Amino acid sequence: MILKDLTYAAMPGGWEMVVIAIVILLLFGAKKLPELAKGLGQGIREFKGAVDGVKDEINDAKDKVESDENIDQKNND
Repeated sequence: MILKDLTYAAMPGGWEMVVIAIVILLLFGAKKLPELAKGLGQGIREFKGAVDGVKDEINDAKDKVESDENIDQKNND
């Protein structure tokens, strides 16, 4: 019971989100918010692209190792 209460204690609720949004609006201004969102979106896109690139490299290396093992097995037979 206590652990469940602590889990939700760290998550902001509805009014807290409104206050956070107002503070961000006051700090950066209405003109800067679209630029910040655009930059954040581009950063997330680049990060996902990098993650996909690493996954592709890992899969390529895995396929190469598997094909090398198959060639070695054929040569031993």
